[in-house]
Amino acid sequence: MSGLAKGQKAPDFTLSKQDGTAVSLAGHAGHKVLLYFYPKADTPGCTTQSCAVRDALGALATLGVAALGISPDAPPQQQRFDEKYNLGFPLLADPDHAVAEAYGVWGEKTNYGKTYMGIIRSAFLVDEQGLIAEAWYKVSPGDTVPNVLAALGQA
Repeated sequence: MSGLAKGQKAPDFTLSKQDGTAVSLAGHAGHKVLLYFYPKADTPGCTTQSCAVRDALGALATLGVAALGISPDAPPQQQRFDEKYNLGFPLLADPDHAVAEAYGVWGEKTNYGKTYMGIIRSAFLVDEQGLIAEAWYKVSPGDTVPNVLAALGQA
């Protein structure tokens, strides 16, 4: 699966968030968006990544950046994850991984010698015009927020 590069149009989508309401990327037109993909709600790496985004929400808002997390988990799983860690931002359900495929983050993974298809943890900064400002494929859970802040000149 090929990835998206800086300057490319970010694929639009409409997905259900944790409370079941729809969220679209187009609905954020005119604003920057941190869009990150994580493999599974309430697992160690995904919790680290999502809590780091939660802790940076104030700084991101000051910089005009909204945060959206996407995983294959259903809205009820996303809701439990949000409530358990008081995340406070949209967690979007991509159960058929169509959006993950559009962003080039659905691919082959290996864990304990077993090969399977899944989310390759990645993050994107989408600019006000809906273009990819930065893309970080295979990002470490702890690097998502520092990468975004550095891209926005806040390192």
